[in-house]
Amino acid sequence: MSATLSQLPQSTRPDAARRTSRGTALRVLLVCGVVYPVLYFLAADGIAATLYHGYSRMDQAVSELSGTAAPTRWFLTAMLPVYTALVVAFGIGVRRSAAEGPRALRVTGDILVAWGLAGLLWLPFPMSSREDVVKGEPMSVNDIGHLVMSGLTLVLIMSALWFGAKAFGGRFRLYSIITAVTVLIFGFLMSTQAPNVPDPTPWMGLYERVMMWAWFLWMAGLAIILLQTRRDTPRRAGTATSD
Repeated sequence: MSATLSQLPQSTRPDAARRTSRGTALRVLLVCGVVYPVLYFLAADGIAATLYHGYSRMDQAVSELSGTAAPTRWFLTAMLPVYTALVVAFGIGVRRSAAEGPRALRVTGDILVAWGLAGLLWLPFPMSSREDVVKGEPMSVNDIGHLVMSGLTLVLIMSALWFGAKAFGGRFRLYSIITAVTVLIFGFLMSTQAPNVPDPTPWMGLYERVMMWAWFLWMAGLAIILLQTRRDTPRRAGTATSD
C-alpha cells in the first residue's frame, strides 16, 4: 500500500526533497546547452549583423561583427560573459550527468567548461576590420592571437565531439562523426578565403556559419539527450519512496 508523505519517516522526506532539488538544478544546467546557441544566433546574426550597415552574412566572417572597427563590437563584447556563463554551466551539467554515465561523458563536460572559459581569451584578440587591414603589411598581433584562438577552439570542439561520440553509441556516435566532418570541411573552405581579406571573400560567411551551426546543433542535441534521460527521475524517485 502506498504511503502518504506525512506517513514517511522524517529522514526520507528531506532526502526526496534534496534529490528533487538536485534534479531540477541539473536540468537547468543542461538547458543552457540549448539556450546558448539560440541566444548566440539572436545576438550575432540577428541583432549585430542587422545593426552593422553593409555587413554580409554570406560573405563576411562572424568575427567581423566584433572586429576592431566594428560598430557592434561593444554589444558582442558585452554578450561574451553571458555566453561564457551559459557554456560553462552546460559543461558542468554534462559532467554531473556522468555520475550515472560513462567516463567519456565526464571528459566531454570538462572540455565544454574549458571551451567556455577559453571564450574570454578572444577579448584581447579581435579580428582586424577590413578597413584596418593593409594588404602586404605584416599581420597584427591581435590577428595572430585571433588565429591561435581559432586553432585552440577547433581542437576543443573536435575533442568534445570525440569524447561525446565515445560516451554514446549508435545514432549519436554517427551524428558526432558527421558533425566533425562538417566542421572540418567548412572550416577548411573558410580558411581558403580568409587570406583574401580585405578583398571580397565570397561565401566565407556561409562556410563559417555552416561550421558553427553544425557544432551548435550538436551541443543542443547532447543537451536534449541528457534531459530526456533525466525527465523521469523525479517520478521514479517518488515511486521508490511510496511503495
